[in-house]
Amino acid sequence: QVQLVESGGGLVQAGGSLRLSCAASGSIFSFNSMSWYRQAPGNKRELVALITSSGGTTYADSVKGRFTISRDNAANTVFLQMNSLKPEDSGVYYCNLVQWVQSYWGQGTQVTVSS
Repeated sequence: QVQLVESGGGLVQAGGSLRLSCAASGSIFSFNSMSWYRQAPGNKRELVALITSSGGTTYADSVKGRFTISRDNAANTVFLQMNSLKPEDSGVYYCNLVQWVQSYWGQGTQVTVSS
C-alpha cells in the first residue's frame, strides 16, 4: 500500500506564492510518476503538473511559466512551487502517484487565492 500526505496549502493574495509538498510512504517502486491535480467547486478534477521518476515534466497550459513541479526521489516527495497565483488557481490540490497499474491519491490540501 501507498500513503500520500500533502501539506503547504493556505490562503494567499493574488500574485503571491505557495509551495506544496507531498510525501509518499509504503511500497514505492523506483519507476513511477507523481502529479498534482486540483479541483474547484463544481469543476472536474484537472491535472496541474506531472513529473516522472526520471524527471520529465508536463504542465497544464494555464500554469506554464508560473508553477514548477520537482521531486526528491530519495525522500519520495514531490513539490509544487506556485508563483504569481491567480484567484482561478483556487481549489483543493491533490497529490497522485501512479506505479504499474495502481493509482494512489492524497487527501488534498486547500489553496485559496484572494483577489
